Amino acid sequence: MTHVIVVYASKHGSTHEIADAIGAELVGAGLTADVVDAKEVRHLEADAVVIGSAVYMGRWRREAKHVLSRQAETLRAIPFWIFSTGPVGDPEAETEDAERWLEPAHIVDLATELGVRGHVVFGGSLTDAQGSMQRMMAKNMPEEFRDRRDWDEIRAWARGVATELGAPVGS
Repeated sequence: MTHVIVVYASKHGSTHEIADAIGAELVGAGLTADVVDAKEVRHLEADAVVIGSAVYMGRWRREAKHVLSRQAETLRAIPFWIFSTGPVGDPEAETEDAERWLEPAHIVDLATELGVRGHVVFGGSLTDAQGSMQRMMAKNMPEEFRDRRDWDEIRAWARGVATELGAPVGS
């Protein structure tokens, strides 16, 4: 059975929740999956890997970036995918410049060099329970734009990964 490690780097838990949903979808497709905090990764002993990170100010979290760079040899040899999380707020108000804040070009370039199979940016979540800056942002943002995670999109992407790994279509 194909074993996938889903690695995540999350500051407030939103990216962790996305990683859990991806792992559950992979298991539902008949694969085995472990969801692991990037801080805990020493070796990637798996048939495939998914790495995800929250993006802040155009940067992946350090621990996710370290997994990508320190596990380069392993990642070159197996299928892997990456995802970024982060955008909140009114999507209609985003400018063309916003993309540079959402997709760290150096991370995408490194992953491409290593043979990444795919990369996606998922919406993020901003709740009142986070730090003072996040609370202030959330207070000034309409509630419908505070959580832009699209769970159907996340599950569909994970099913695509499972299909690429040979899971039965429609599982």
